[in-house]
Amino acid sequence: MPGSWAQRRNLNLLGVLACAGALGFAFFSQYVLGYQPCHLCIFQRVGVLAMGIAFLLAAVHDPGPVGARGYAVLIALTTLVTVATAGRHVWIQLQPPGSVPGCGADLDFMLDVFPLYEVVLKVFQAGGECAAVDIAWMGLSFPAWVLVFAVLVGAAGLWANLRSMPQAASDSISRS
Repeated sequence: MPGSWAQRRNLNLLGVLACAGALGFAFFSQYVLGYQPCHLCIFQRVGVLAMGIAFLLAAVHDPGPVGARGYAVLIALTTLVTVATAGRHVWIQLQPPGSVPGCGADLDFMLDVFPLYEVVLKVFQAGGECAAVDIAWMGLSFPAWVLVFAVLVGAAGLWANLRSMPQAASDSISRS
């Protein structure tokens, strides 16, 4: 029953589409609705993009059970980075007003002046612009929705790539 492999591929493709949809909404919010992303928002986009690439690699390769475990690890790593970034952003937004330091330099300027690791450290220290909640939907800010999205889509990716194939599928594969 090779349908299980096709199901894994389809679920990985759904992960790609979910990540593309999330990124599409982020760009729509920026360029149509006029919300300017802060540094941590940009890093969350990079995390969602990395998740999408991991799902795409898993879907295109469509590996067997052992390879699928490798892609599950890749999906888990990209999900953890996204969750950590969004979680840090939510934590900053939950701080009392005035307790978050003021805005730092522009991200493009920092990338021109500092080594990448210093830019990442400075971004995670975050400035006042990251504490602002421009819009909330159902009581959650955009970074909180990214956190929910990453947890749910990442968990679905792990489930899709770690679940065992039915015994009948394993038997038909071993016979061929």
